[in-house]
Amino acid sequence: MKPIRSRRARAMVVAIAAGALALTGCSDNGGGNAKDESKSKGDAAEQSKPVAYANAATSTGPAAEVPGAKSGGVINVYMQSDLTHMDPGQIYVSDAGQFSNLIHRGLTDYQEDDKGNLTVVGDVATDAGQTTDGGKTWKYTLKDGIKDQDGNPVTSSDVRHSIERLYSKVIFDGPSFVQSWLSGSDYRKALPDGPYKGKHLPDSVLQTPDAKTVIFKFDTPRPDLPQALAMAGYAIVPAKDDTKEKYDKAPKALGPYKIAEYKAGKSLTLVKNDQWDPKTDAVRHQYADGFNFSLTIDQASQTKRLIADQGEAKNAIQFTDSVDPAQIQDVVGNPATNKRTIKGYQPYVWQMSFNLDRMKDKKIRDAITYAIPNQAMIQADGGKYGGELAGGLFAPTLPGYDDSYDPFGKKKTPNGNPAKAKELLKEAGFKDGTKITYAYSNSPRGQAQAVIIKDALEKLGFDVQSKEIDRASFYEQIGKLNNPYDLYMTGWGQDWASPSTVVTPVYDGSLVSDGGSNYSHVKDAKVDALIQEALKLQPEQAAAKWEEAHHRLVEEINPAAPVYYSKQIQLYGSNIGGARYSTNSNYLDINRLYLVKP
Repeated sequence: MKPIRSRRARAMVVAIAAGALALTGCSDNGGGNAKDESKSKGDAAEQSKPVAYANAATSTGPAAEVPGAKSGGVINVYMQSDLTHMDPGQIYVSDAGQFSNLIHRGLTDYQEDDKGNLTVVGDVATDAGQTTDGGKTWKYTLKDGIKDQDGNPVTSSDVRHSIERLYSKVIFDGPSFVQSWLSGSDYRKALPDGPYKGKHLPDSVLQTPDAKTVIFKFDTPRPDLPQALAMAGYAIVPAKDDTKEKYDKAPKALGPYKIAEYKAGKSLTLVKNDQWDPKTDAVRHQYADGFNFSLTIDQASQTKRLIADQGEAKNAIQFTDSVDPAQIQDVVGNPATNKRTIKGYQPYVWQMSFNLDRMKDKKIRDAITYAIPNQAMIQADGGKYGGELAGGLFAPTLPGYDDSYDPFGKKKTPNGNPAKAKELLKEAGFKDGTKITYAYSNSPRGQAQAVIIKDALEKLGFDVQSKEIDRASFYEQIGKLNNPYDLYMTGWGQDWASPSTVVTPVYDGSLVSDGGSNYSHVKDAKVDALIQEALKLQPEQAAAKWEEAHHRLVEEINPAAPVYYSKQIQLYGSNIGGARYSTNSNYLDINRLYLVKP
């Protein structure tokens, strides 16, 4: 369903003190006589709850038992394409992030209670982090008993290696927060070969005084570090296990499961990692004996199998795909089937990103923005169960969200405003037959929405060249600076509850690079200045700067047209226990699943 960038969505409360520390046409497939259980913006606001930083006691395993949980059996996982990445350093997309919960571990992680409240706990570290200078220096102490799947102890040198390898060309995807905080936006120049030729970051930046201690040193306070380190992209790659580029296909596990067999594009088998010690883990469980991933089952087939709930489907889940839009009524309209769903408001904003290297006329970009039939795009992704019309690029899950912000008047014209679009095209001197290239993912949603976009643009007079890209490599392809596409749909959600994790990675001009997340290649001096000003302020004071940057981007630059805010509905088999929506992953909570009858 959604190889969407990034995932976290929630507000933050931080105690910075010593020891203390979120196409089936345009028919309404979610309608009928079924009770409307789709999530609202009110639910989204509820998901933006405070995050606390935990001490050692809260970070100590084992994780709290799931009521009624049993051990044994194998859970079947349905996916319609391969994982984007398995190397932690490359992980910045939701399917790989969900997978990471099963095999990878980092310094910190999120612990989630039964109400969706989140706490940053120490994962491989003893706590969420220690700082005595307001967040400029962070100290982490590693827990005892952390080993890789081969039984090798994990030390501070492995943590250092995991950070330093992100500077090398081996890593072309993944987050860049920690690296840029340590070494600036041009961080790769600080260690171009990573740790692979024996060089390291200076102790003034990253220090490992002994086997159990890691110290990060920044030139400005970084109160969000515990949340950044909880991202899958900062999970640990033990130095002796690192096979550089090959690691992406055969990573070593620190988590409760390890890879037993992987057939690229076909299947993936996970079994228990016998070197994982639950006493060291305050987040994960190891109830199932393993997970069998099928990587070739399309969204419609997944839904049909899980509705039927026969045989092996009883033990199956959707991973990051959602219920097929054409079958949503069959799911929500049947109480027995509807009970086997999880629903949630995600932090993602789907947007039509314009390649500014190719689409330089703002009037044309504005015309396309007005013409997009947002509501039809939502219907192609599940209707009211799949999304809600977007006015801006900040999601309702982000603190400070303004529901009234709608500069393109989408609430009044949810199916587009072609008259306004044609007016702007005329002012721009547009000529009928102008070619425009639209790239889209070969997912069912991407294919369905491509039909809608092609139709809308052709009605304006464009000669639309539609280019389909494999779902697993979509973001990699559009992330290339010299990509041959004019526009493409992208999804972005905040990494944690700060506009900094939306504006900075996606719209900072200094981060325009191959593999970067600035898909529009926008470089605006005023936006860049506002980013730097906001990053120096505490969240409350920074809010106005982020809002100013947001408004400038949407109204004065328009690098990406807001289309809709994303929701999720997933289905699972009747023998799956422990299922709930996770405000951390924004999908089915993979960390607590078990089989009712193993």
